[in-house]
Amino acid sequence: TFTGTRSMLQHTVDRADALTPPTHRVTVVSASQEETARSQLHDRGGVLVAQPANCDTAPGVFLPLTYVRAADPDATVVIYPSDHFVHPEEQLVEAVRHAVCAINLLEDQLILLGIKPDGVDLDYGYIQLDRYVAGYGPHSLWHVGRFVEKPKRRLAKTLAEGQVLWNTMIIVAKVKTLWKLGAKVLPSMMDLFETLLPTVGGAREAQVLTRLYETMPKQNFSMDFLEHVFHKVSVLDVKDVLWSDWGRPKRIVQSLRKIGKVPAFPTELVGVA
Repeated sequence: TFTGTRSMLQHTVDRADALTPPTHRVTVVSASQEETARSQLHDRGGVLVAQPANCDTAPGVFLPLTYVRAADPDATVVIYPSDHFVHPEEQLVEAVRHAVCAINLLEDQLILLGIKPDGVDLDYGYIQLDRYVAGYGPHSLWHVGRFVEKPKRRLAKTLAEGQVLWNTMIIVAKVKTLWKLGAKVLPSMMDLFETLLPTVGGAREAQVLTRLYETMPKQNFSMDFLEHVFHKVSVLDVKDVLWSDWGRPKRIVQSLRKIGKVPAFPTELVGVA
């Protein structure tokens, strides 16, 4: 259930904690948001890691993954972006549960959660489906044909009319699979995280982390990583879930209206009538 008194981060943590103990959770934030995040996650448990600098989304994924690998190199991980709206949340959690079961059979794969487009959006990533793999509950699993990140309008319209899903960037995978693929595709970045790995939990951790980010390359998880390993990616077609990336204010209004809620702010402020 969506309630306006809780932050997007808190809702995301709720989803994570529905499937695993809070002690198994690693949350990564920018250094500028660390104080706010600590306040919102007070007494929630888990590990909070602050990035010394913003180096785009690939380091943002592999930094917390370093902490997970240090604790359990055989772990299965679920990666959740924290700026997404989903409704009902229970349906999404159940889809993630199915993906976790599937990854135990597809250990050398990554599983992305995808949502069928309900329109044309030029800011979203599109996943073109290839071969059908299997059904998991009401959801279906497919091999990925290709990724198209933020297409032009004509291409987006064509894609939306075909067999495609929107990329939610919710990912289920084995730590060792992500680490192996990262070393192959982004070796300079992964060498830095290999240096951090033995210091996690020790006295030198903060010092080493700060120093690594002085030379950390800026790399995008979608374009610099996923697009290069698409042959190792399957996608779960998530049914009966409303999903929206709230990176743009107008999407907040659109999402709330779809679930019968009235925005608590003047909609003209975000350019929506």
